[in-house]
Amino acid sequence: MRDPYTVLGVPRSASEKDIKSAYRKLAKKYHPDQNPDDPSAHGKFAEATHAYDLLNDKDKRAQFDRGEIDADGNPRFAGFGNGGFGGARGARPGAGGGASGFSAEDILKEFMSGFGGQPRGGAGGRAGAAGGAQWDPFAGGMGAGAGAGAGQRLKGDDVVVTVAVSLEDAHKAASVPVRMPTGKVLNVKLPEKVEEGQQIRLKGQGTPNAFGEPGDALVTVRFEKSKVFRRDGKDMRTDVAVTLYEAVLGAKVRVPTLDGSVELNLPPGVDTSKALRLKGKGLYGDGDLYVNIRVVLPPGGDPDLEALARFMRDQKPYSVRD
Repeated sequence: MRDPYTVLGVPRSASEKDIKSAYRKLAKKYHPDQNPDDPSAHGKFAEATHAYDLLNDKDKRAQFDRGEIDADGNPRFAGFGNGGFGGARGARPGAGGGASGFSAEDILKEFMSGFGGQPRGGAGGRAGAAGGAQWDPFAGGMGAGAGAGAGQRLKGDDVVVTVAVSLEDAHKAASVPVRMPTGKVLNVKLPEKVEEGQQIRLKGQGTPNAFGEPGDALVTVRFEKSKVFRRDGKDMRTDVAVTLYEAVLGAKVRVPTLDGSVELNLPPGVDTSKALRLKGKGLYGDGDLYVNIRVVLPPGGDPDLEALARFMRDQKPYSVRD
């Protein structure tokens, strides 16, 4: 079981109202009746309910905050006082809820009317306090029986974070800052030819268990939308503005690439309906860069240019549309 504050996404200073509101949102999002084909949602729903039950009980919340019990409600270092390995494994609050008098069932009933049914694993589906059993509404889900104590966990929980990276940083496998849920910022080296949605595992950067052994952090890569480039499979596309006389007479213009700007020779009378290709200048060098030329007229109009245009129209017309 992860830290209940992390599960609900609230700070340790959260009020009862904040905790209730956070649980309500998660319960609506992950309720089994809303996600019948998603086992992961079922587990998240059970985890959120367990976290709410613990934090909703003032006594147990205080014990957890003082480090006397773990996130499963079990005494830290079971076996040394407080009943040893017996019934001291921390019975969870009953259907009546914790000290605040508002149980998880109460919250579920508030929105279950919209589903046309009753919440799964209601009061009858929760195990009693005997033996410290945890609510297990789904097979293979959260459960506590013998051998499920924190002392047998090899490491803490993994945390999942997302990092947005620019195409330029992805292209050169740069190091990027990643902010952890704790607020800590890590400098992470991107793998060569990283793909969008790829996960990077950072060992030992997850949530520690009761014995201080941390899990890992799983960093999911997301590409930022570029203001300069557009992805087209392995190829990249970009726009370059040129003057009318550059398009007519030809010129050398600077063109941005993922490796930095390069000089491109514009032929006289360039066909602006076709993109110019820079071979091997796509993402990771696996594709090409296509440059679209945009002719920009002088601002505010120009009498000489207008006269030339009228002469072209009357004396040298040509068609560009079928």
